[in-house]
Amino acid sequence: MANKSLANATVTITGGTGSFGTTIVNYLLLNHPEVKELRVFSRDENKQDLMRKSIHSNLVKFYLGDTRDLSSVNRVMSGTDLVFHAAALKQVPSCEFFPEQAVMTNIQGSMNVFESAIKNSVSSVVALSTDKAVYPINAMGMTKAVMERVAQSYARSPNLSSKTIFSVTRYGNVMMSRGSVIPLFLEQLKSSKTVTITNPEMTRFLMSLDESVDLVLHAFLNSEDGDLFVKKAPACTVGVLVDAIAKTLNLDNFQKIYIGPRHGEKLHESLLSSEESVKSQDQGNYFRVPLDTRTLNYRPYVEEGNTTDTQLSEPYTSETTVQLGVDEVAKKLTLIPLYENLVNAVWA
Repeated sequence: MANKSLANATVTITGGTGSFGTTIVNYLLLNHPEVKELRVFSRDENKQDLMRKSIHSNLVKFYLGDTRDLSSVNRVMSGTDLVFHAAALKQVPSCEFFPEQAVMTNIQGSMNVFESAIKNSVSSVVALSTDKAVYPINAMGMTKAVMERVAQSYARSPNLSSKTIFSVTRYGNVMMSRGSVIPLFLEQLKSSKTVTITNPEMTRFLMSLDESVDLVLHAFLNSEDGDLFVKKAPACTVGVLVDAIAKTLNLDNFQKIYIGPRHGEKLHESLLSSEESVKSQDQGNYFRVPLDTRTLNYRPYVEEGNTTDTQLSEPYTSETTVQLGVDEVAKKLTLIPLYENLVNAVWA
């Protein structure tokens, strides 16, 4: 059984200079001073330098490397107790044009992290995934879906990973994270009062960076090997999001131009498939999907049958979840410090 305590733990965050990484490092420094060491692992030395200058704590150590390079992964994993695996290629259009790069980072890089964690007897690995891994239609979602399956495959092999608990978290759009459309809309409203919208009826889940931290900590504290966790989240249409941003700026007169979906974009996203919803357990603010522990020996199912998963269930999507209106989204935005900081910078 994995150690579920952060006390005296060495925590490694892959992709540690990204939006999630910086958020969870600051959160742990503020709320869990009992942590022994926080290791920020990333390939961007400039972001590491900026982060080093902004965080003044001897608990934080910086490791330059790439998940594609197993030797650099092994170096940071030595002595690690807990891993939050956030390193990934996340831009949908970029992954569409360079799918081989998505494969090397999101799949091969993740395999390096998982295998190194086992080799170094890491207690727990929480892998961060995305709604785009459900019914994937783009390379980013496809490679993230394979990453999830790889993590679960290790969970099915206790002889290989007896000391390491693997869990997966899946979440939708994180507001103000890297690649968020919100800064683009702000800049467009500032520069030309014209906003380019893919499709006003397109829906997306809404989650803050703080809520993404809540999700991975919930997974760490509550997971059994191979579990998948989803945090319940509201959603809104892209049209509502634009109107909400304009409302926070007290801007009434602006133009909307509709440009159609980008490469690999869906009209609606899913956090749980129909098949996963059938097996999911409602944990209040979260859904837990336990690992399918069946083996490749299907003889028992042929002889005895298994009807537990044959019922129909609705997928959990950005269309079927709670829909927020303009006022609700505007309020949610103004509660995000990064948003307020960006508004002040752009509109100063």
